[in-house]
Amino acid sequence: MNTVLIANRGEIARRVIHTARRLGWQTVAIHTDLDVAALHVQEADRAVRVGSYLDVDEVVAAARESGAGHVHPGYGFLSERSPFARALADAGITLVGPSADVMDAMGRKDAAREIAVAAGVPVVPSYSLDDDAASLAYPVLVKAAAGGGGKGMRVVRGAADLADAKAAAAREAASSFGDDTLLIEKYVESGRHIEVQVMGDSHGTVLHFFERDCSTQRRHQKVLEEAPAPTITEEQRGEITRAAVALAQQAGYTNAGTVEFLLDNATGEFYFLEMNTRLQVEHPVTEEVARARGERVDLVELQLLVATGEALPMTQDDITLEGHAIEARVYAEDSFNGFLPQAGRATHVAWPQGSGVRVDHALETGQDVSTSYDPMLGKVIAWGEDREIARRTLVRALHRTEIAGLTTNTGFLRVLASSEEFRDARIDTAWLDHHDVPPPDDAQARMAAAAALLPSVQAGPWQADGWRLGSDPAPVMVVVGDELVEVSRTGPGPHQYVAVTSAAVEVIDAGHRFVFDRHDPFADTAAGVGDGRITAPMPGTVLSVAVEVGQDVAEGETLGAMEAMKMELALKAPFAGTVTEVGAAAGDQVKLGAALFVVEPADFRHAEGEL
Repeated sequence: MNTVLIANRGEIARRVIHTARRLGWQTVAIHTDLDVAALHVQEADRAVRVGSYLDVDEVVAAARESGAGHVHPGYGFLSERSPFARALADAGITLVGPSADVMDAMGRKDAAREIAVAAGVPVVPSYSLDDDAASLAYPVLVKAAAGGGGKGMRVVRGAADLADAKAAAAREAASSFGDDTLLIEKYVESGRHIEVQVMGDSHGTVLHFFERDCSTQRRHQKVLEEAPAPTITEEQRGEITRAAVALAQQAGYTNAGTVEFLLDNATGEFYFLEMNTRLQVEHPVTEEVARARGERVDLVELQLLVATGEALPMTQDDITLEGHAIEARVYAEDSFNGFLPQAGRATHVAWPQGSGVRVDHALETGQDVSTSYDPMLGKVIAWGEDREIARRTLVRALHRTEIAGLTTNTGFLRVLASSEEFRDARIDTAWLDHHDVPPPDDAQARMAAAAALLPSVQAGPWQADGWRLGSDPAPVMVVVGDELVEVSRTGPGPHQYVAVTSAAVEVIDAGHRFVFDRHDPFADTAAGVGDGRITAPMPGTVLSVAVEVGQDVAEGETLGAMEAMKMELALKAPFAGTVTEVGAAAGDQVKLGAALFVVEPADFRHAEGEL
């Protein structure tokens, strides 16, 4: 019996386990101490502890000791690390992915560009680093040759800014990837991100499973993905998919990979960007629309088949498209407050179900979400006979998604998927960086909170019943947060979740989490005016403390910094004054809302002295 170790965690580990078990494979999970009770650990046939998912030696040793003949790397972590692929090969273990040499070739943007040129694939017009700044046609994009994710990348709109942009990009690239090599290319002002799913076997066959559109992204991080691409013509589809196959063949590619292109909206031309030598997060939308001889394609099944040396069991003519699929990535983040990462215990989780809805997730009620790993909690995927049906199905599914205990981006995703811009496929790769998505309205959530609070304010012999002599019954009003709300119903509505504590009311309404403080806004609040408490806006690590007790600070002066989930945030003084408390030190792990600094305003000290 074949045995596969999944060198990953979360929803992708569960995804691989599901297909492997269906095919009769034994599965081995790995986990750190934080993940000892995680769903992927519970579902695997066996589990092995590792100190880190990034430790090549530990993961290879776990595969060897468990008797696994294959390792599926998922995505992220070690999935595109050629030293990992070589270490597995040296141990006689098969990676469910391409060879280390192919990873090396395609993992660098400069090397991959050369392979694309050799394959006759269009590439973005580029410049030499030594070219005179005045000779470039602006805008241009300066970017790191190694790595991705938007790091080491700068848009330059004029010759005067080129030198500084190159220096900054080089510093960031060296810090992130250990390599400060740069490329300079034409910058496409308005483009669409189109990627093609390819699969190659060890018998020389490379097939494509059509394309995906991943243009809805923020700072080069994808938010919504769909298949097929809604704006390209059949001619463009044919050209892009043929180019992707040609590139993979030129590279000698095996297993699953994704070839990414940028489609220039102004000219209709497309350019090769990079190749991801692994399965993609967004692979479910391809599985939902791609058919092989009329049957849905399972990309993980094909990966395992190819890894055992088998030939792909279909030809290109066997692969067709049916319908449309859209995926939304659900993250632990506060999308309407700077996209700050969130953490905590999920006190209530209900994922959507229904026709046309697929959910790949690794979160259930009672599970702790840590800042130690990627904030993605799951993916909600909708399929429909056409794009509009799929979009409406996705909106309904996000409306029915309930996650309490920590803030997620579900409400943001629902509003975005409901927007006219997304409906009409007008969102390009830069749209989210220049447009604000309006937060969901809180009226229905406040109503649900008021209904939940009613028993606590109506208890006792003095409770109001609304009776009035010679008049209609008086409305029953309840304070919710900072507003008086008329109670018009007795409980939560459909797809609403309400939890009441002594300090707050938490409501999940249409996918979005609302938290209303249970204080009386009409009481004396003078003590809170000018409050100089600076609390942790997210759970994470304190990177630095720049002040000490007794130090005078100016308004906006940096008091310290903290980091969580690869995001760094400066903590600033809300007004001029004196630091009276410092609640943490560099290196401390802090919870959301932890008191970090207190600044006493200068005018308050002056007034106190006069008294």
